[in-house]
Order: sequence, then C-alpha cells, then structure tokens
Amino acid sequence: MRFHRGYALLALAVFLIEVMIALFARDRFVRPYLGDTLAVILVYAGLRATLRTGPVAAAAIAFLIACAIELGQYFQLLDLLGLAESKVARTVLGYGFELADFIAYAAGALIVLAAERWWRSAQLSRAE
Repeated sequence: MRFHRGYALLALAVFLIEVMIALFARDRFVRPYLGDTLAVILVYAGLRATLRTGPVAAAAIAFLIACAIELGQYFQLLDLLGLAESKVARTVLGYGFELADFIAYAAGALIVLAAERWWRSAQLSRAE
C-alpha cells in the first residue's frame, strides 16, 4: 500500500466531475458515455493513489471492474440484491446494460495509458 498525492487529487477531481454529471447532466452523451469513460479514470486514479501498481495493470483492473459492473447490469444484479429502488445504487452502479458502454470503458483505459506515456515522456525531456 502507498499514498500518492497526485493520483489522489486526480481521483478527487474526477469524482467531483462525476458528481456534477450525475446531478446535472440529462443528455445522451455526457452522462452515459463521458461519465463511463471518467468512471474508469476515477478507478484508475484511486488504484494508483493507493496501490503500488504500474499504469498498464491499473488500467486493466479499472477496465475489468467497469466491465464487471456492466455485466452486473446485464444480469440485473441490483434487482437480485433488492437495491433496484435505491437511487444511490442506481447512480453508482448503473441500471441499464449498454453494449456501447464497453467502448467508453476502453476509451477511459486508453486515455490514462496515453496520459501516462505523455507524462513520462515530458518528465524524461525535462531531465535531459
């Protein structure tokens, strides 16, 4: 375990954006797709803030968590757990299965990997 302040601040910032999206976005792109993309980035940042893991492993874990939640939606897990009426559970875990959400999750994973590569490159350039 570890605590990385930079990733923790990123996770906090993305979490706040996600809350704003959940409270105010009522459209067919930002809430469903951008929100799902940011959810993977949020989980990634949380993993990197607390675990000693590399970017690829953290991105893969974040992607797999998102996919598992989506599969839970497909199998109506909230209904099975008696949480279908919970507004919090529906907001956090989602309720409707969408095949296209997997693309949003993959986009989130690719974004963090590209950002890490860019950041590493920028750090190496500064060191030279």
